[in-house]
Amino acid sequence: MVNPWLAMACGADPAERSRTVRGAHAAFVSGGGVRPGVREVVADSWRRSAAALPGAEFTAPVELQGGELERYRRAHPMARAMPLFRELLGSIADDGAHLLAVCDAAGRLLWVEGHAGLRRRAERMNFVAGARWDERHAGTNAPGTALALDHAVQIFATEHYNRLVQPWTCAAAPVHDLHTGRLLGAVDLTGGDHLAGPHSLALVQATARAAEAHLATTGTGPRRVLSALGRDEALLVVDGRRLRLGRRHSEILVLLSGRPEGLTGEQLAVALYGERPVPPVTLRAELSRLRRLVGPLLVSRPYRLCGPLETDAACVEGELAAGDLRSALRSYSGPLLPTSEAPGVCRMRRLLEDRLRRAVLGSGDAAALQVWADSAWGEGDLEVWERLLAALPESAGHRRSVAVQAGRLRATFAQRAGG
Repeated sequence: MVNPWLAMACGADPAERSRTVRGAHAAFVSGGGVRPGVREVVADSWRRSAAALPGAEFTAPVELQGGELERYRRAHPMARAMPLFRELLGSIADDGAHLLAVCDAAGRLLWVEGHAGLRRRAERMNFVAGARWDERHAGTNAPGTALALDHAVQIFATEHYNRLVQPWTCAAAPVHDLHTGRLLGAVDLTGGDHLAGPHSLALVQATARAAEAHLATTGTGPRRVLSALGRDEALLVVDGRRLRLGRRHSEILVLLSGRPEGLTGEQLAVALYGERPVPPVTLRAELSRLRRLVGPLLVSRPYRLCGPLETDAACVEGELAAGDLRSALRSYSGPLLPTSEAPGVCRMRRLLEDRLRRAVLGSGDAAALQVWADSAWGEGDLEVWERLLAALPESAGHRRSVAVQAGRLRATFAQRAGG
């Protein structure tokens, strides 16, 4: 089976491959569809890039410089992995043919290291520390696409959406906090066509895994994490120990995570059961069983969580509050405990989804609208599809398919209204 994350099979001719993809790229950016022969992972990235960017030739923006950049990267968790990155990849980056780059989860390049001559060449396309290289700002590229898909990937020459980047080939892998599952950033090797082989992708993947293990043993960050988005039963990670909670225990922890001041037994019963009469002993038994699982995390009088608990729902809220819509969308893996009927959970689920949806609609960001429209919860959202159609440039290769889907939804809604 062909590895979809590799740019080329062993023995393929890089020059021929580059010519084929260059023709496909030219056809796509001029308003055509994606030709056969372009990898699906690249074709999807081109579509996302076309939705977000005004053209196919530009320089990525530089967001951090000078003291601001230095302070930011000194405080970033990836700083603790830099000695390891330099140990494993530094000698390669010093050979004059490669660059080592490390970015955060938003695609900001924190470090770009290697031979001075190669770095000067890379500076012409703003491949420099402080520049934003996520897909929304830089188009298809290995670190940006690895972050978008949360998977190691190789991007070869003319597969880059930005023509200025097409002389380069790169391979990147995402790096996570193993305790929380949170995406921290990515590590990247950038160079010439010689990188288009299995060795470079395997190397950055192995380096990313080593960095994750290193950070897991040296970190001081939160050690209690609750994941409940897109899950019928929440996952609680406590100091690396994974607990898959039952449905009722999931609901209790979600509710208490949203009320740090705590809830009385009566308030918690209403949030769980609504107006349905339930004997107090039923709730006490559930709480007793939960306490045996989570220990001192749960205390009573009132019922509350003792100590910090990081939740994926709160992460989305925080990213929205910070104005980072793309990160919020990336963190939102689905509705909060989607099958729960507990009134308090239903309210939290509805509020979070409404806030995120309003932010998407109000952004005018075609890429964000595309992400929502492509999701299971957005595929039937007529307002989003119509807003996406309005946001896409006339030259977008997939604008016709968006118009078709919007028309279908419009007809469906009109039929329901008439029926």
